Amino acid sequence: MAGTTRTNLVKGDTSETNAVAAGAIALAALLFALSLAALFELVTISDPVGGVPVVTLLGLILAGLGGAVITFGVGSFLGYVETQPSPSAGLVATAVLSGIWFTVGGLVASQTLGLGGLTWLPVALLVGGGAFALTALPREDIGSTLPAGALTLLTGLVFVTGTIGPAWVWELAFEQQASLTAEFVVPTATLFAALLSGWAAAKAYGGFGARGRHMGAYVLIYLNASSIVGVLFVLVAFTAVKGIPGLLNGARVGQGVGPAVGPVALPVSVPFVMNGAGLFAEVKGVLPAIVGTVWLVVGAVLFAVPLGVGAAIFLTEYAERGRLTQAVEVATNGLWSTPSIVFGLFGFAFLVPRFGGNKSLISGMLTLGFMLLPLVLITSREAIIAVPDEYRDASAALGVTKWQTVKSVVIPAALPGVVTGVILGVGRIAGETAPILLTMTGGTFVSGGQTVDVIGGFQFTSTPPFVANPELLDATTALPFQLFALIKAGVGLGDNVASPEQFQWATALMLLVVVLSFYAIGIGARYYFRRRLNHE
Repeated sequence: MAGTTRTNLVKGDTSETNAVAAGAIALAALLFALSLAALFELVTISDPVGGVPVVTLLGLILAGLGGAVITFGVGSFLGYVETQPSPSAGLVATAVLSGIWFTVGGLVASQTLGLGGLTWLPVALLVGGGAFALTALPREDIGSTLPAGALTLLTGLVFVTGTIGPAWVWELAFEQQASLTAEFVVPTATLFAALLSGWAAAKAYGGFGARGRHMGAYVLIYLNASSIVGVLFVLVAFTAVKGIPGLLNGARVGQGVGPAVGPVALPVSVPFVMNGAGLFAEVKGVLPAIVGTVWLVVGAVLFAVPLGVGAAIFLTEYAERGRLTQAVEVATNGLWSTPSIVFGLFGFAFLVPRFGGNKSLISGMLTLGFMLLPLVLITSREAIIAVPDEYRDASAALGVTKWQTVKSVVIPAALPGVVTGVILGVGRIAGETAPILLTMTGGTFVSGGQTVDVIGGFQFTSTPPFVANPELLDATTALPFQLFALIKAGVGLGDNVASPEQFQWATALMLLVVVLSFYAIGIGARYYFRRRLNHE
């Protein structure tokens, strides 16, 4: 009877303590989000919330979180919580926590106690050694929670007591004057403390042991993944907020206010998107740069994709594995990691002289095509290799030729992977500035220039090659270069722009929209081919 009563009590306590651990994880996630918001200045640490400065509020939450983590570990060790801890916290946890406490000890000794030279080193070794002993020697419940909780608690007390406040500055002893301010240190310290305590609370929630380690790893992965998504969202939102006023400058909505498309006038007029940046434009725009960017990417894709996919098919399906294929792999990996300025110099030295000696659209297309080619080859090879051999064997059993198998079975199955590689490559080449600066654009084309008309520029001739296109041989502009020139060189606006900063941010927003549009097209194509493959 007594045993039954004890089991019920343990189960009840376990439920309550699990709720506490889950609350600690949620608190760590909240701190993580707040620290990211403070890093991007969406929240100012000196602003009051309910009469309490943000830095003090962060300190109070950190202190409470650290105390909860310590309490849970001690409760598990004393048997008040039903857990299954391992004999030790593990080598990785020991190394990380010892390293963090070594750094903290060194900073306190050198900055707070004022120990100069290497006199801070014994203090750092003593603190790091204590953290090592506290992590490695006891059971996992103590080794995982006490060092992490104590660090979080210490960080919170430093903020609450004002040791590090909104006006705190750390002057770094460099030849060039530099300093760390509270606006950077407070969010960064909060972020790391939240990660550490969230990991420890997750292990406690899982009851330590194998399940606890998995829970801790999941929390770290989820928080980091969420931070990446959050950073991307903030970047896009920040660019949009800054760029929309310039984008909508002079915009009108109404019947017949837009440019004519055939006999009908569009009901929307957005001069920034529909006009050029000429001297006589009532509202300056970036239409030539948008069109130039689109044609650059289209030309590079049309050049690189057939060559890259064809080379991948040959190397994977026809060439025997040997030194040739190994050399190609090394070369393509090296080319993909080559800086873009090297491709720009290649285009300037090799392509520009062969197209009349002047910068031209086709030189920029081919230069970016050479940049895209290695990634298309690499991803296409991986996608083709990933096609199961059963597909090839089943096709061969029907008596079809090798090429028919490749054309009808292998390529359709590999297309989603190929499209993924093209999407990644387009994201790189669409924003490149150095290659097009050397091969396609520059000079006065940022402030004026005509919108390139590639399709309308084709002409049939009676002499080889029987087709000519002067538009491809003319220099033009593109959004990356125009943005570079506007911000760094300060050209291309003239005197009739109300807000140069708005124009610059609007140009950045248009570049982002163009790149994301290519991403959307690529993702749609990948989804189409994948769905078609699954249905077949």
